[in-house]
Amino acid sequence: MAFRAWRDVLRSWRPGHAPALLVIPLGLIVTVCVVDVLSPPHIHLGPLLVAAPAISVALAGARVTALMGALAVTAQVLIGVLRGAWDTANIQAQIAALIVVSAVCVALCVVRGRRERQLHRVRSVAEAAQSVLLRPLPTRAGPLRIAGLYIPAEEEADLGGDLYAAARTAHHSTRLLIGDVRGSGLGAISNTALLLGAFRAAAHRQATLPRLAVHLDAAFRWDTGQWRSPTEQDAMEDFATAVLLDIPDHDPVVHLISCGHPPPLILREDRLIPLVAEASHLPIGFGGAFGITDYDIQTFPFEVGDLLLLYTDGVIEARDTDGRFYPFTERAPQWTTDDPDELLRHLRADLLAHVHGHLDDDAAVVAIRRLADGPVTTRDGSTGA
Repeated sequence: MAFRAWRDVLRSWRPGHAPALLVIPLGLIVTVCVVDVLSPPHIHLGPLLVAAPAISVALAGARVTALMGALAVTAQVLIGVLRGAWDTANIQAQIAALIVVSAVCVALCVVRGRRERQLHRVRSVAEAAQSVLLRPLPTRAGPLRIAGLYIPAEEEADLGGDLYAAARTAHHSTRLLIGDVRGSGLGAISNTALLLGAFRAAAHRQATLPRLAVHLDAAFRWDTGQWRSPTEQDAMEDFATAVLLDIPDHDPVVHLISCGHPPPLILREDRLIPLVAEASHLPIGFGGAFGITDYDIQTFPFEVGDLLLLYTDGVIEARDTDGRFYPFTERAPQWTTDDPDELLRHLRADLLAHVHGHLDDDAAVVAIRRLADGPVTTRDGSTGA
């Protein structure tokens, strides 16, 4: 049994528990013991031993903290024996105080360990939910190279509603959705799952992009409102800003419908071109309520070599400690020549550096580059490789 107990202690003494730093409480115990024994009778350093288990709480788990507490008590007993004061009330009070403090420190470690395990489970569930909802985007879709990035907010249990998805159609085009569902937490997760499910079920078979937008709005509005009374619907509106895109394989254009979402950007050589739609529709979930039965499509050039950026407001509204917004439109052109994956790696590092690692809202970005693979019709009507 004694061997098993020491084996458990040694197992807890692993790199994750900063063993190098545990030299501090050990050194403190040894130093106090030696100095106290060698000091004059009127000098007593024994009370300093209480710092050993207190320091161990921040550096190790319950087993190692208990070990440090036991060593501190042993050192105090040794000091009393060597100084011939073992039976004095002062030494016995110090020993009793060390035992009480060590027990409290061990109890704190146990409580902290439980909370850390609970937080780990919450994080695992959050990561699993996000991985199910935000399936990895295809790296290639026709002549397109695609990459997606999702950065959760700092609050581990506060999941946002940022989303993106892609689908291929029978008409040799790629359809994409990027959006941001109102709110956070379980309500946003539910609405995100609803919107992504509706898109994945219909994007590949809807004849036109406007019909797809109508379908998403109707599905979202019906599901979120079917169990609420009219009063509840007025007080609690669910909606999602979104951009729907259709990119043909053989035509250097991108068709889009904007529903209250930030405009996509095209990086062309050293230029940045915002794709600002002339008609920005109401967010998904509001269209049917206001009698909207059709959506206007905007068409923009999207040529070979161009890089298309889709993003959520978590990117452009990220602030540093001085309250300055992240200069997305200034930084993005720096990485125009990079492939989508490399661009998103640069963007992630730069964004997190700007906010010092503390995002207040989830952020999502999709980067799409049109490649020259396959025949693509140019602006003058000719066909190039």
